[in-house]
Amino acid sequence: MKRTFLLGLVAANLLAAGFLFSGPSRATQLITEDEAKLPPPKGAIAADRRGILRGPKVEFVSPSDSVGSPLHLVLKFDSYGGAKIDPGSVKVMFLRTPNVDLTARVKPFIQADGINMQDAELPPGDYTVRVDIKDSDGRPGTAIFTLKVAPK
Repeated sequence: MKRTFLLGLVAANLLAAGFLFSGPSRATQLITEDEAKLPPPKGAIAADRRGILRGPKVEFVSPSDSVGSPLHLVLKFDSYGGAKIDPGSVKVMFLRTPNVDLTARVKPFIQADGINMQDAELPPGDYTVRVDIKDSDGRPGTAIFTLKVAPK
């Protein structure tokens, strides 16, 4: 009787695990439908600074063109003068009124050399995003880029 019960329990757990891990992996929601409907920011958006700077650099790598969702979001971080990027300092903002903090959604994909988010889910549209970082010497770096998501 106990053996039959244990076998039934094991079978039920295997079946539950099959439901959890079957099918394609779920994409991470980067921007929701409601957030996409927020009005654009009012006024000017700060542009890149000019001159020779020792602060870290954020380079937007992909996607390079308008793509469907989910998309592969890749950013590269570079530091200078022997400083290291502080992954805990990374802030990602969707520029809207009011701005939407995306940092918690991107956090699992942040590393010292950049962000590599395989399946970022966004509704169709154009989204201006700002990424702020700091290096181990406290110097800031910022990049602003636009994600273009094509309709499905």
